[in-house]
Amino acid sequence: MYVPKIYEAPSIDHVKSFVEKNGFATLTGIGRENQIITSHIPLMLYVDDDEEYLLGHVALGNPLRECLNENQEILAVFMEQHAYISSSWYADINVPTWNYIAVHISGKAKIIEGEALVRSLSDLVNKYEVGREKPFSVESMPTDMLHREMKGIVGFKMSIEQIEAQYKLSQNRHDKDYLEIIAQLEKQGDQLSTQIAQDMKELRYGSDEA
Repeated sequence: MYVPKIYEAPSIDHVKSFVEKNGFATLTGIGRENQIITSHIPLMLYVDDDEEYLLGHVALGNPLRECLNENQEILAVFMEQHAYISSSWYADINVPTWNYIAVHISGKAKIIEGEALVRSLSDLVNKYEVGREKPFSVESMPTDMLHREMKGIVGFKMSIEQIEAQYKLSQNRHDKDYLEIIAQLEKQGDQLSTQIAQDMKELRYGSDEA
């Protein structure tokens, strides 16, 4: 990924936090006859005994399963935060652009089964069931139903061999423009614009208050 120095991530901790909060990824590999295969799936970041990796699963019929082996590199792209930036928000004439945060993680995968797969499914469900009135859990499923569902998926553990991140958040604008962009994004009222405004506040001012 092309990342101009001005748009580099503030820290690796920022990047890991982003992945944890925005776990729905685009996963890409190279299949038979050099065909590009892409799927959109949730991934979870784990740290066990100083080892960092991603866990996920795909449907048994998904051709991406061919890429889940230790001989092929695959790429996970995390990008859920973005917003259009109008040049009408600048003090001087310029061109419009797009603000966004994007993280690319590449590595190799190996298949997981049995208890390791159950754990990954349980952790994934628990993460997104937090705060619900009647949270669902993998443990609440009848054993025969769980085993039947597991036969239809392929779980995998993906090593983290390279992390690239871009935080393109108007770092090239002076404070007057920067604050105006934040204000205009907040006026948009949609979730993406509001989130990018918050990201900009944190990046330059160290909090979500500007």
